[in-house]
Amino acid sequence: MTDHTDPAPMSREWNYHPDLPLADSSVFRWPPTPVFLARWVARNWLTFSERVTMVLLTVFCWWAFYPPLEVSQSFAVGWILQVWAVNMGLVIAVAGGLHWYFYMRKGQGQALKFDRREQTTGNRLWNFSDQVHDNMFWSLGSGVAQLSAFQCVTMWLMANGYVPSITFASNPIWFVLALVLLPIWSAFHFYWVHRLLHVPFLYRHVHSLHHRNVNVGPWSGFSMHPVEHFLYISSLCIHWVVASHPIHLIFHVIYLGPGAAMTHTGYEDLLVKDKRRLALGTFYHQLHHRYYECNYGNQEMPWDRWFGTFHDGSDEGTKVTRARKKQMHAKG
Repeated sequence: MTDHTDPAPMSREWNYHPDLPLADSSVFRWPPTPVFLARWVARNWLTFSERVTMVLLTVFCWWAFYPPLEVSQSFAVGWILQVWAVNMGLVIAVAGGLHWYFYMRKGQGQALKFDRREQTTGNRLWNFSDQVHDNMFWSLGSGVAQLSAFQCVTMWLMANGYVPSITFASNPIWFVLALVLLPIWSAFHFYWVHRLLHVPFLYRHVHSLHHRNVNVGPWSGFSMHPVEHFLYISSLCIHWVVASHPIHLIFHVIYLGPGAAMTHTGYEDLLVKDKRRLALGTFYHQLHHRYYECNYGNQEMPWDRWFGTFHDGSDEGTKVTRARKKQMHAKG
């Protein structure tokens, strides 16, 4: 297999990282660049991308597994358990499948893996003294339960006409546009919730559970304290005020739940015959897990750059971030 490691200066700290310093890849950078925006749309929506994969999975699960919207007009154990079971299956299939491929089968070895270390075992920092088992406990327990609860309440609201809704036939343009905008809304919501969770009190008592994952793996993405799960999944409340369809809701659920496993694989891309076929994790967020007080959002939103919390991967960025962390937690 081709060696995809990078010989740049920070390689002493990382097994792999992309070219540094990180470029501004926000779709909101100013002045706007039509060519950049066209490439962003093509990369995310006109190729075999993470988002296209999620949309295809969404349509299949909506057709094959989730209960029809009309049965959710009143709360009943049957359809609620069905939603929970489908979500449980999706998280196990995606997180478990990625973990099996990257960490058990070693299907890609160390190629494009950010951190050279393996997942932790025999450390009492973790429940069950095992990082993966700890992450599975929080993801499949609180995570799937709260994701399903938010989804069921939203389905009930949709089924009873308490929130605005659309169909593809009634508004095809908004139907497609909503799929494109939902990840951007989620990024916006995530940034501000994430900043709140880094207030020292909430960090110590809530968010630190997620941040035990300095070296992330697929099960790390959705492993959170129940309070953090509630705040994170509240992104779904957008469907309570903006017209949408059950397909949009399911896509959003998959993006927040199983999608978190994809973005926390610890690898930048899936390689097939030494070619990058599917984007997964980002070094941008990997820096956050390593240095904490930086890169609270993701690359699509400009907030970290606007508010001075952007770490570009350089040694200077690390010094600034460490100074900010020391100052924040001294005050807390």
